[in-house]
Amino acid sequence: MSVRSGRTVLDLRRENRSAILQRLYFDGPLSRLALGPATNLSSGSVSNVVADLVSDGLVEEAGSVDSAGGRPRTLLRIRQKSGYMIGVDIGETRVRIELFDLALTELARTEKPLTTSGPRREDRYDVSVVVAHVRDGVAKVLQQAGIDAGQLLGVGVGVPGIVARAPQDGVMVHGQTIGWDAVPLERLLRGSVDLPPSVPFYIDNGAKTLGQAEMWFGAGRGASSAVVVLFGSGVGACVVSDDLRSGRAVEWGHLTVRVRGRRCRCGALGCLEAYAGAEALLERWREAGGCPPPGADEESALTAVLAAAYPSGPKAEADTTALAVLEETAEYLGAGFADLINLFQPERILVGGWAGLQLGARFLDSVRTYATSYALSYPASHVRIELGTLGPDAVTVGAAILPLADFFARGGRRVAPEATEPAPAWKNTLRQRAAH
Repeated sequence: MSVRSGRTVLDLRRENRSAILQRLYFDGPLSRLALGPATNLSSGSVSNVVADLVSDGLVEEAGSVDSAGGRPRTLLRIRQKSGYMIGVDIGETRVRIELFDLALTELARTEKPLTTSGPRREDRYDVSVVVAHVRDGVAKVLQQAGIDAGQLLGVGVGVPGIVARAPQDGVMVHGQTIGWDAVPLERLLRGSVDLPPSVPFYIDNGAKTLGQAEMWFGAGRGASSAVVVLFGSGVGACVVSDDLRSGRAVEWGHLTVRVRGRRCRCGALGCLEAYAGAEALLERWREAGGCPPPGADEESALTAVLAAAYPSGPKAEADTTALAVLEETAEYLGAGFADLINLFQPERILVGGWAGLQLGARFLDSVRTYATSYALSYPASHVRIELGTLGPDAVTVGAAILPLADFFARGGRRVAPEATEPAPAWKNTLRQRAAH
């Protein structure tokens, strides 16, 4: 049966279920009476949908509140144990895997470092090693929490690079900076990770999963538009124009900021990432005479730069070399932020990622000053530049949101296995001929 708009009755039911689930998730507990104006549904529609969701085990009662002159109103909430998600962050220094319930309570986590096993930087991201880390990590968090894999809504994966979809292989990852050229990651994970076929994988750019997390639960809540910046070894960004829809990852780190400039790890010259990523910052510090601790990883080396530039002792003198490198980095980032402001005119720019959070508010003050000086005055006066609030694990949280968002969009229905339809007669005939 269809309705005049072209949508079927099933479509309308799914949309109504989705609307109620989302309102209960973000604003609950709520009464049936409050759900009406919050979703623009009639009281009859609300009662019918709620009855279905309670029957499906997705919604439960959560006490009651007094009403004006009437009997108490029953409150409703999402039942947090009605589904589980796994978030995976294939990061720059490690692979992190976390298991969450529907309320995003962390139930288990594990992580594996990505170490260089050969002479090239790209050896750190050997695809078989990364896939093995994900395989082992998924099994480990499920075992730690005692959760059956069949209860998963899905596995979300944040990756460095451009994500595309191919008809046969599913999601392909084009990670030029890590040496991944059209890696069929979805097919590789499906063939390696021991999960039921009904559990889907959702793979997307790490900056996009960070953006999703900050917009749903962090510093982006309430903003109609934002750019969320992932500042780690390199830099990336996600442009968001609706706080409940996933944004669009942009390769912001590979905008050219200096013609014939420094060689970027993508191979081009003069990219923003060649000046503003943590890896480039540390390289420029070494070239200027800075001395990171022997054998230090990037995070420890960045800590050493900050300690040299901003010593804690009352009589300690700041290292002018470290200060100069940080200030130059702030100017490049500020210029990059100005490009984002002029192009997208967002309400907010939010900075996350381990390096962005480690550099912190003091560094961000300089970035704001440069961004304002390089950007057009009107959009610059209407943007707030702030740190993200979800910490260094935000990419993993955002990855876990990918299956959750799809679950809500389908009205709380799990992904159904694809039906196998019979092939046309002519295809069967040609196959039989080819067999002979």
